[in-house]
Amino acid sequence: MQIAKRVKFFTAVLVPFAVVASASAAFVGCSSNADEPYKPLPAWSGGRKASLPPVPSLPTTPIKSGDGYTVHGAIHHLRSSIHNADVTGKEITVVGYIVDSNIATAPPCAIHKTGKKDPDDCKTDIPTFTIADTKGDTKGAQIKVMGWASNFANVYDAIEKYKNLKEPPKEPLKDELWAIDMPFPLPSVGAKVKVTGKYGVNFSKSSSGIASDPLSGILTYTKIDVLEEAPEKAAFAKNDGKK
Repeated sequence: MQIAKRVKFFTAVLVPFAVVASASAAFVGCSSNADEPYKPLPAWSGGRKASLPPVPSLPTTPIKSGDGYTVHGAIHHLRSSIHNADVTGKEITVVGYIVDSNIATAPPCAIHKTGKKDPDDCKTDIPTFTIADTKGDTKGAQIKVMGWASNFANVYDAIEKYKNLKEPPKEPLKDELWAIDMPFPLPSVGAKVKVTGKYGVNFSKSSSGIASDPLSGILTYTKIDVLEEAPEKAAFAKNDGKK
């Protein structure tokens, strides 16, 4: 009985009040909009420009140079999951400029004729030269070339044999350890060369252990063609030690 009375009270009193209140609010809203005429906003002027870094320039160096790879191209394929198999673990040809060589920085203890042992405390590296796409570029992409001489004693003998020659000898000097022909002329900074060899991240011919370059790779020498001669022949530093 009490519940029925409460329902009647809600229907008779509260519902009409709610309808009137809602209608009043709608009327007030409409009347306030009518008092403020529409004002169009001005066209957007662009506002403050965002400060963005410049668009990076993409490398323009080609992948190939004639029948060989550029240094950029060989390294690009080495790092590519798609093209890695095209260059890794097989002989390829790379064209570039010799931009560095460790002949001139060989330690005096390693500079002597073949047949003489280096002193036990002599710390030396395997003869190496480096090629790049641009002459003199020692900061950009580079590939090390190893395997053309087993030690600086063989380089010493080659310098002595080749120093007065203008044409390749009929019988090139052979590396005493690896039994390969020493290149003529010897690799020298500034020369443009076409180097053929097995390309990959490791060089394993050295008796001192495996050399590795996972970023740029190492070219294990098979042969070299000189396209432009270097301004000077390869040479050890002056006061280079004893014979």
